[in-house]
Amino acid sequence: MECDFEKITREEIRELPVYSPGMDIEDVRRRYGVADVIKLASNENPLGPSQLAVEAVREAVNDISLYPDGACTALRKRLSEKLGVPPECFIFGNGTDEIIDFIFFAFFDCGDVAVMGDPTFSSYFLSGMMMGATLRYVPLRDHSHHVEEMLAAVDERTKAVFIGTPHNPTGTICTTLELERMLNGLPPDVLLIWDEAYCEYVDDPAYPDSLPYLASHPNLVVLRTFSKIYGLAGLRVGYGMADPSIVDFLERVRPPFNVNRLAQVGALHALADDEHVRLSRKLNAEGKRYLADELSRLGLESVPTQANFILFRFDQVTDELSRKLLEKGIIVRDGAALGYPGYIRLTIGTREQNRAVIEAIEQSIG
Repeated sequence: MECDFEKITREEIRELPVYSPGMDIEDVRRRYGVADVIKLASNENPLGPSQLAVEAVREAVNDISLYPDGACTALRKRLSEKLGVPPECFIFGNGTDEIIDFIFFAFFDCGDVAVMGDPTFSSYFLSGMMMGATLRYVPLRDHSHHVEEMLAAVDERTKAVFIGTPHNPTGTICTTLELERMLNGLPPDVLLIWDEAYCEYVDDPAYPDSLPYLASHPNLVVLRTFSKIYGLAGLRVGYGMADPSIVDFLERVRPPFNVNRLAQVGALHALADDEHVRLSRKLNAEGKRYLADELSRLGLESVPTQANFILFRFDQVTDELSRKLLEKGIIVRDGAALGYPGYIRLTIGTREQNRAVIEAIEQSIG
């Protein structure tokens, strides 16, 4: 299909929404005069990174005059050993956001269709819009993807279906049966982008182990990140796993040296710290139960979550809750920016942070 890039550049680019991460800690301190600020807006690990990773990055600082390994060789080898996936099945990015860009650059022409949930993770539609893709949204049901409706949205122009599981912003998952239904129902030339950014937090036994399906389904692409449970959001390193034929196309649009040296070192050593992952999971599970119970006590309906955040509705009991919390020095993610007006997406923090946010919510709605 012919694509009018002149038109896209001058008209459609102006229509692209600019991603807004919300206020940061220094912004809140300056605007509201609050010394102690709690940030629970970006789904970061409240325990921070592994100290093994911190020490390794600190030592590697002396080598930053050197370009990084463009192939992420050491990290590729370690992940291959840990996950049982052949090394040639990996693609690395400056966060999984960049790998999503690769997918659109490599496989989409202007007008090709990408199917995704509604609401969904912003990178799916921002990357698609940038490439002039046609975005076909399938509304969530009970805050979850509906597999049959997503399959029904696929047509001869569809190049890929995007599913986050756990889903951002709802925290819901797709089950093993739903993964198999998607894989068996999709044409072999339509990619299934299975985004598992939060998979390490899942404790539901219905959640699938997606990796064995890579060998039998060459159209499956599994995405994961070091930004969440590994606590390396500031270093920006994500990875995808797919059939080597898919990886070959993605490598052809990957910029050289796209994953920086410190990110590779930090990720490699984070993988060695199983205890940090265990403690992060434990803290998250405790916080998830506490927040769900406390929100229910306050009359606030929350969505059962398998991620490190919880989505809850506030508009039935108050208004402008995110602003009221900001005034108290607590940064949360207003659902209006995520396609969920009247809701807040709250990152699960430490015990102290969780207690503080519940106290602040109670004061704000009381």
